[in-house]
Parts: sequence; C-alpha cells; structure tokens
Amino acid sequence: MANVLEKVLRVGEGRTLRRLKAYAKAVNDLEDDFKTLTDEELHNETAELRERYAAGESLDDLLPEAFAAVREASSRTLGMRHFDVQLMGGAALHLGNIAEMKTGEGKTLVATTAAYLNAIASRGVHVITVNDFLASYQSELMGRVFRALGMTTGCILAGQTPQERREMYAADITYGTNNEFGFDYLRDNMAWQAQDMVQRGHYFAIVDEVDSILIDEARTPLIISGPSSGEANRWFAEFATLARRLQPEIDYEVDEKKRTVGVLEPGIEKVEDYLGIDNLYESANTPLISFLNNAIKADALFKRDKDYVVINGEVLIVDEHTGRILSGRRYNEGIHQAIEAKEGVEVKAENQTLATVTLQNYFRLYKKLSGMTGTAETEAAEFMSTYKLGVVAIPTNRPMQRQDQTDLVYKNEQAKFEQVAEDIAERHEAGQPVLVGTTSVEKSEYLSKLLAKKGIKHEVLNAKNHAREAAIVAQAGRLGAVTVATNMAGRGTDIMLGGNAEFLAVAEMNSRGLSPVETPDEYEAAWDDVFVAQKASVEEEGDKVREAGGLYVLGTERHESRRIDNQLRGRSGRQGDPGESRFYLSLTDDLMRLFNSGAAESLMGRGNVPDDLAIENKIVGRAIRSAQSQVESRNAEIRKNVLKYDDVLNRQREAIYSDRRHILEGDDLKDRTEAFLDDVVNEVIDTHTGEGNPDDWNLDAMWTELGTLYPVSITIDEVITEAGSKAKATREFLAKEILSDAKVAYEGREESLGDGAMRELERKVVLSVIDRRWRDHLYEMDYLKDGIGLRAMAQRDPLVEYQREGFALFQNMMGAIREESIGFLFNLEVEVQSQVGHEGHDHGPIIAAKGLGEGENKDAVLNFSAPNTEGEVEVRDQRGRIEKAETARAQRQQQLVEENADPEIAAARATSGSPEASGGDGKPAGRGAFGQSTTDTLPPANRSERRSQAKRK
Repeated sequence: MANVLEKVLRVGEGRTLRRLKAYAKAVNDLEDDFKTLTDEELHNETAELRERYAAGESLDDLLPEAFAAVREASSRTLGMRHFDVQLMGGAALHLGNIAEMKTGEGKTLVATTAAYLNAIASRGVHVITVNDFLASYQSELMGRVFRALGMTTGCILAGQTPQERREMYAADITYGTNNEFGFDYLRDNMAWQAQDMVQRGHYFAIVDEVDSILIDEARTPLIISGPSSGEANRWFAEFATLARRLQPEIDYEVDEKKRTVGVLEPGIEKVEDYLGIDNLYESANTPLISFLNNAIKADALFKRDKDYVVINGEVLIVDEHTGRILSGRRYNEGIHQAIEAKEGVEVKAENQTLATVTLQNYFRLYKKLSGMTGTAETEAAEFMSTYKLGVVAIPTNRPMQRQDQTDLVYKNEQAKFEQVAEDIAERHEAGQPVLVGTTSVEKSEYLSKLLAKKGIKHEVLNAKNHAREAAIVAQAGRLGAVTVATNMAGRGTDIMLGGNAEFLAVAEMNSRGLSPVETPDEYEAAWDDVFVAQKASVEEEGDKVREAGGLYVLGTERHESRRIDNQLRGRSGRQGDPGESRFYLSLTDDLMRLFNSGAAESLMGRGNVPDDLAIENKIVGRAIRSAQSQVESRNAEIRKNVLKYDDVLNRQREAIYSDRRHILEGDDLKDRTEAFLDDVVNEVIDTHTGEGNPDDWNLDAMWTELGTLYPVSITIDEVITEAGSKAKATREFLAKEILSDAKVAYEGREESLGDGAMRELERKVVLSVIDRRWRDHLYEMDYLKDGIGLRAMAQRDPLVEYQREGFALFQNMMGAIREESIGFLFNLEVEVQSQVGHEGHDHGPIIAAKGLGEGENKDAVLNFSAPNTEGEVEVRDQRGRIEKAETARAQRQQQLVEENADPEIAAARATSGSPEASGGDGKPAGRGAFGQSTTDTLPPANRSERRSQAKRK
C-alpha cells in the first residue's frame, strides 16, 4: 500500500524536474553577463527588479535574473558558487514545494535564491531554522550575500525587546526559529496597541529541516499561559466542603490500589442537590466532575504527614520511598489545589491558557510555504494532506559513495556497547573520523565512560548548548575526531571532511573582535584573506580523511522513525565523499523490546549465540522496519488527531484575531456598538416576551435587566400609556420604544464624553471584553475536549460533538461580548484627558476607565510552552529559561494524551480550572455559569421541591 501511495504522490515528478532544469539553464545563460557587472551595478540590480515587478512582471518572469544575481553575489562575498542542483532546489522552493536534498548539498545556500526572489515583492520573507544559533549564524553568513544586493537581513532571537523584533521583521529577509515566529504571532494578537505588534504579515516562508519542524514538533501546540483568575480557588474550596459531607462506601467508593474513586448514586444525588442542578453528567456540567473527583481523592487517598505535609501554610509532597520533602514539586491535574482547599491553606491556581496555536495552523497562515530537508520521502503523504506541499527530490551534485552496512544485533546492551567501543577504537587509530548517534543523553554518557577508559579523546553532544553543538559537529569530520551525540544533535550543520572552513573563519573573525553587525566594513575587508587561509588548511586535512575512508557514522540504536535513522546516516558521504554507516542493536533496545523482537531472539536462542557475537539476518531487518512503521503510523494519527480538533478552534481563533486586528488598526466602532446595542436589547425583550400574552409578561423583570445595561429613561407606565393598554404593548411595540430610548442614552453618553473619547472608550471596552471572554472560552474548550471522549460511549462521533458544542460555546461567548461591552460603555466611570505632544499639539483624548482591567496581561508573568528540537514539550519563562516543574507537568500531560490517542476518540485527560461563575449569560445573580448555587443563595432542600419551583417560574 505504501509503495502504491508513493507512486501516486510522485506522479508528475519528471515534469517538475524538467521545469526546474529549464530554470537552471536560463540562469546559466545569464552568468557571463552578471560576471561583468561592477559591485555597484550588482547592488542596484534589486531596485531594477523591484521596478519591473511593480510594473506587472511576475516573480516567475524575474527568476532567472534574480537567481543569477544571487549566484554572482555569493561567489564574490562567500567564494561559493551555486551548483545547478542548488538552483533547481531554489526554484522548487519558489514554486511552493519541499526540496528533498541530501545532507551536504548546501541547503543553506539554496534558500538564498528563493528568499531573494520573493523579497523583491517587499512583503517580507521568513526563513525558519531549528535553533537560535543556526538562525543567527545563517543570517550573518547569508546576510553578506543579501547586503551585496542591497537587501536587509534580520534575525529573531529569544530575549529581544518588541522594538528590536519589529526592526527585524521590517527587514527584507528575517531568520528565526518556528517557536519564535509562532509566539510573536500569538503575542501580536494579545497586543493592546497597534504599535505593540511586531509582525507585518505572513507572505512567504522557507522552513529548513522541514520534517523536524512540521512533522516531529507538530504534536505539541504553542501555548502562552499566565496566572488564572481567582474563581478556581472558590470552586476548589466549595468542593472540599462538599467532599467532607459525602460518606465512603455509601456516597462513593475508593480503590486504593489503583488510586481511583467512583461516585455512587446516593452521592450523585447529594451533589446535585448541593449544586442546584438536575444532572451532574450532562455536557454543560462536565467541568464540575473533575472538581468533585479531585476533592474526593484529596480527602480519601492523600493522607497528611504521609503523602504530604503542611509547613508555613504550604502543602509539600513527601517522597514515598525516602520520606524526604520534594520542594518545588506539585501534584498534577488539580490534585494539589484540591489538597490545598482541603487543608484550608491558600489555593495556588494553575496557569491559564491565554493564547494557543498548533504549528500546523500557524504555518497555514502563509500565502506561500516551502521547505528543505534531506529526508521528506517517508512523510510525503502527510505533507500533502496537511500543508498542500509536494515533495521534489533534487538530484545530488555528485554520485553518492557511502556504504551502508547491515545491522549487527547483540543479545544485550552491555555487549553491544562494548563492541561499539572496540569498533570506534579501531577506526580512531586509523585516523578515520567517527560520529556516534545515541537515542538519549544517558546512553551517550554511558558510552563516553567506556571510551574514556580506553583513552580515546572525544566530544559528547546532547543538544543542550546549540552554539557549542553546531561548532563541534562542524568539526566532526577532522582527522581522528570522535563525536558522540544524540541523534538530533547538530542537525542543520554540515560535516565536511577536514573541518568546516566557514565555521573556522567565523571563529577567527570573532577572536579578532570583528562583527558583521558592529564592524561591517572591517569584517568584509578581512573576510576573504581569513576564509582563503582556513579553506587551504581544511582541504589538505580533508584529503587525509578521504584516504582513511571518510566519515564513519555509527548508530547505537534504531530510532522509532526511519527518517531519523536516515538523517543520521546522511551525515556521511556528502558531495560524493567516501563514507560508511552501520547500526549496532541489542534485543533490549526499546524498539526491539516493544515491537516484535521475537524473531531475532529465537535465532539467537537456537544457535546458542555468545553475548559478544552479533547476528546479521534479513528477518531482523524486516522486524525493525515493521516496528518503525507501527510507530510512525501511531505518531501520524496523533498529529492528525491534534489537527482535527485544533481546526475547530482555529476557525474561532481566526474570527477573534481578525476582529482584534481591525480594532487595533483603527476601525471606527460606532456602527458596531450601535449594532451591539440593538442585539442586546432585542435579546432581553425576547427573553421576557417569548411566551404567553402581553398581559402575562413580567415587564418589571425586563426593566430591571435593561437597567443593568443602560440608564433606562422611560417607565413601564409611559410605554403602556403610549400603546393604549398593556394588551396592545406587543413585542414589536416594546422593541421600538425601548430601542429608541437606548439610542437616546447612547447619544447622551457620546455627547457628555465627546466623539473622540467615546471612540477610544469603545475601543478599550471591546478589546478588554474580547480578551477576557476569549481566555474563558479557551478554558471551556479545554474542558470540552477533556470530556468529549465520553460521547463515544453513547455511540456519537466525538469530533462531530466537539464541533457542535464548540460552536454553541462560541455563540454564547459572542453574545456575552455584546452584552458585557454595552454594560461597560454605559456604566463605567470614565475620566477624559487631552494628550498633548511635545510641540503643544492636541493628539486626541486619552481616557481612564475604572474597573475595566485593560491590558491585563501587560505586566503578567507569562510562560511559553512549545516543542524542543526533539519534539518534546518544554516550558520557558519570558527570558527563555526552562521552567523545570512546569515542563515536567506539561510532558506528563503530553504523554497522557499520546497514550490515549485514538483516531476516533479524542484523548480524555483531567485538568484543573475554573468555569465562569457570573455575568453575561442570562443566569440570575448569585448563580454559577452552570446553574450552581453560590454562597449568596442556598439550594432548595431536594429535587422535587426544586422542580416544583422551576414549574412555578
């Protein structure tokens, strides 16, 4: 099946390659002409191309000249001339494809052609890399090419101020990581002023190592979180009180072995009576179930001075094995808050999601998307279905000479690593450089100890320091070098035999105190001599390495994805260099242990194979490929599942963000506010006139509710007198009279404040209400997704139910935004001041509105959750420092999601949070969002009384 799909996806590939070759030929035809240009003429080429583009020529028409200009500029500034296959790769990127190019084919240089061509449109080009170091390095190095052509380059890095980021985005071509670009998008949509936004649109993106960013890291969404509201504290406290009223074995049962609780029918009735609801398990009450379960668990399963202690008003966990206090650790999923409520100490609310987006939906924002990688073939179907990206395999510049040896399988891990160390020692003695790939930090450190015992000098890299990592991996091809790395370490950095002349030259320039930013003229003047000297040294050493057999890549374990294995192998044999690769495996490796290692085990058992003797067998290879296919399918389903559910939220996010952007960019909200007023007043009237005759309507209740929205100036008696009688006061008549009165009140408010102040008040009110209601909506959508899997038990499609109920929640949110905005506009206490500029000019009014809560997140301590280079979730603070406790919790959450992932059922996970308790949803004062009683109102004694009371209403 996979082969058939692969053939279908590759239909038309020959035609595409012929088109790309035609572009390369057109560029070659112009090469001699561009060589004759002076540096100044080459610099002016950009302005000429932009004039032609403005006059109506397409970028496709300009491609040959643009590519020829970049090739010439690169030759002059870097001493690097684009090969024909690199021109083909650049054309593939421009056409919106993924260019699959083997390691060492110069993908960084390939990106310059497509980036320059699309930057001619002056709409900004984004080049996305896997880490900050590569973004900085590539922007510096390739920036020399772009500067020679009169274009500017920017680089987005963690820790930059909004002003610095805005300047970087204003450049023609901007480098940065996917997380930085994604978080800037979210921050822009939390901005309070238009000048606080930094991005200027999403026109064209080139994603380096596209499979890593768009596939491996796509399981983890980008999340900005901040302190949640205090409403959660009240719910935890209320349910702690309720839990103490329930009796074990009567109202609930406890399984101490499994650490679970189950609420029995008598307990359910008590809970419903206490909360004032009819059915605890209907969808609207889903959030309450986690509060209840956590409160019972805290009461029945977690014992004070055994599982935890209370010191200075703080609940601290006790390690069950050592008895030591685990400072800084907290229980997950709301349990810790439930224990805090049980003990009566301060409940520390978990962070609340303020903004979130998946990488899939972020990159879908770009008008045109492209990417580069050495290993995209295995994921071609997913690239097409998710991103509408075709994969084009670009030929290598020179034939591949690397020899890929068959796998060696040992009985256990100890025997495997001993043989690995022996193999490395032999190669090292012969002067052949060795790159060893491991699957974890622990295993890389274990192997390091074995090599140290043998006296073999080596480097250990485990993706902790990207700058040091890239520099060392770049030198991993030097004579006799031994580098032990996790499989993903150093990705994106070319390993050249004899060393990387560019890296050595940049290091030399840095040692001289020269910088392309701070001292650009001195940097340019010194570069050529430094680079030529380093290049000569590298070429001499490279010849010796080739004689020793080239780079030897040794894998100590098969990764769960074939693509990662191919990436490791692909580090050897670049540009037609000699090389070799081999994988050492054991029956205790994770992949072999979890998926079908029986074949190899039976072979070894029958042959009574000693520990230090390996087997080479096709059966083992088939078992490994089968295991990898299973894991890849499972991970693809997880990503597909994440995307299906985020697509529902994405449509809502786009609507809200579009609204915010129009408000920030200065839309006049007068018409919108008047529409809000019409809608809100009509909703109130419909609520109170929906049933019965005019004589039966409770106009007193209607007037009371209208009075909470705006200052009503007409009385009920006046309206009835105007109608002739109460029976003649129809719904239409009431609407006409009340809307007329509301518009008079609006005009009065506008007159008292002034037009300018009223527009500013409308802007601030609507922005503030949208932000607050959107945060609460994200909370409710999280709750909905947590419990949506239960719908499958009722033979319903969870996704369809999520779409339906999510739409209803969104409609409720929009209604609440309208109602709350009108209430604030009329009832806020507003102080108006004139904003005077330096020269004494009036720059318009500024207002202060008490109680509005404008810009609530401006000074809040925010956390940023995103995938790291290995696809695992990682939480950092605003300075880019890892939050260890938050990261541990987030990783556990991700693990739970993936363990329960199913293509049909959304992962159900329990999280803590607070349902909205008041306002904007038509509930009576003193009632929760789900109809629950609060401390202000006591529930009726029992359900029958409650039902009779409902009938009376």
